[in-house]
Amino acid sequence: MTPRLRPAAGRLRFSVGRRTGDAPLPRDIKVMLVAAFLIALGFGLVAPVLPQFATTFDVGATAAAVIVSIFAFMRLVFAPAGGALIGRLGERPVYVAGLLIVAASTAACAFAQDYWQLLVFRGLGGAGSVMFTVASMALVIRLAPPESRGRVSGAYASAFLIGNVCGPIVGGLLAGFGLRVPFLAYAGALVLAALVVQTQLSHVPGSERRDGSAAPPMKLGEALGDSAYRAALFSSFANGWATFGVRMATVPLFAVTALGSGPEAAGWALAVFAAGNAVALTFSGRLADSLGRKPMMTAGLVLTGAATGGIGLTDGLGWFLAASALAGVGAGLLGPAQQAAVADVIGRERSGGRVLAAYQMTADIGAILGPVFAGLLADQLGYGWAFAVTGGVLLLAAAAWLLARETVQRQPADADGLS
Repeated sequence: MTPRLRPAAGRLRFSVGRRTGDAPLPRDIKVMLVAAFLIALGFGLVAPVLPQFATTFDVGATAAAVIVSIFAFMRLVFAPAGGALIGRLGERPVYVAGLLIVAASTAACAFAQDYWQLLVFRGLGGAGSVMFTVASMALVIRLAPPESRGRVSGAYASAFLIGNVCGPIVGGLLAGFGLRVPFLAYAGALVLAALVVQTQLSHVPGSERRDGSAAPPMKLGEALGDSAYRAALFSSFANGWATFGVRMATVPLFAVTALGSGPEAAGWALAVFAAGNAVALTFSGRLADSLGRKPMMTAGLVLTGAATGGIGLTDGLGWFLAASALAGVGAGLLGPAQQAAVADVIGRERSGGRVLAAYQMTADIGAILGPVFAGLLADQLGYGWAFAVTGGVLLLAAAAWLLARETVQRQPADADGLS
C-alpha cells in the first residue's frame, strides 16, 4: 500500500505547486505592492527638486550634490544596524519605524532654514530609508510563496517603477506651488504607506520551523558559504554601480557633452531605460520561477553589460537611445531573479536581516563608487573607457553567476513520467 501512495502524493504536491505559481498573488503581497508604489511615488516627488532646493541656500552645485549623496552615505552606514534591528524586533515594526523616520526627516527638510539643517535632516532620512528597504525585502521573502518568488519580485519592482515614473510628473506640478511643497507631499505619502502596512498586513509568518520551534536568524557567515549568495553580492554591486550610479550621473553628462545633444536627450535616455525595464518585468519574474535564477541572471547581466559598454561607442542619438533601452531590458531580466535567489538562500523559516543588509550595502557601495570612478575615467581617458569599464563590471558579475549554484529546487518526475 505505502509504495503506491507515495508517488500519488508526490504528484499531488507537484500539481498544486504548479497551479500556485499561476495563482493570484496573496493579499498581503498586494498590500506590500501598494506601499511600494506610495514610497516610490513620494521619492519621485522630491528627487527632481532636491538639488534646486539646496541651491536656494546660496550654495554651489557641489554642495547641492552633497545633499543628494548624504542620503546614500547614511543608508550605507546604518545598514548593519537595520539588519540587527530586524533580527531583534521583527520586520514589520522596523519597516513602519523606518517609513515614519523618513517621513519626519522629509517634513523637516521642508522647514529647513539653512543649508546645514537641510543636510542633517536629509541624512537622517537615509538611516530610516535603509531600515524600511531591508525590512520590506525581508517581509516579501516571508510572504511570497516559494514557487512564485520571481513573479512576486517582478511585481514589486514594477510597483516601484510605476511610482518612480509618476512621481516626477506630480512633483513638477507641485513645485509650481513652491519648492518646499513636494517634501510635505512625500512625507504624507510615507505616512500613508506606514498606515497601509500597519493596518492592512493581515499576517506575517513567524520565524518558526515546521515543528513549531523558533528558528534563529541566518548568520552572515552561513550565507557567505553559499555560492549563489556570493554571486548575488557581486551582481548587486555591479547593478548598483551601473543602474543606480552611472546611469543617473554619467549617462546624462555623456548625452550633453559627448553627443552634443540638449538636456532633453538625457531625459529620453532615462525614459527609454525605464520603458525597457518595464517591458522585461512583465515576464522576467515568471521566467525566473520556471527556468531558474541563473539563466535570467546571466542573460540580464550580459545584456546590460554589453549595452552599457556600447553606449560609449555611440555617436548618434538613435544608437544612444537604443543602447539605453537594451540596458533597461537587461536590468529588468536580472532584477526579479536576483532578489528571488537571495530569498531562496534565506528561506521562509528564519529571519535574514543581517544577510539582507549586507546585500543592500553592496548595491549602495556600487552606486557611490560607480559614478566617481566612471567620472574619473571620463575626464582622463574619455567616456568610451568609462562605459567600457562599467560594462566589464557587469560581465564579471555574469561570470560569477556561471560558477554559482541554481537555487530553484526542481521536483523530479514521478513514476508516471509527469514533470
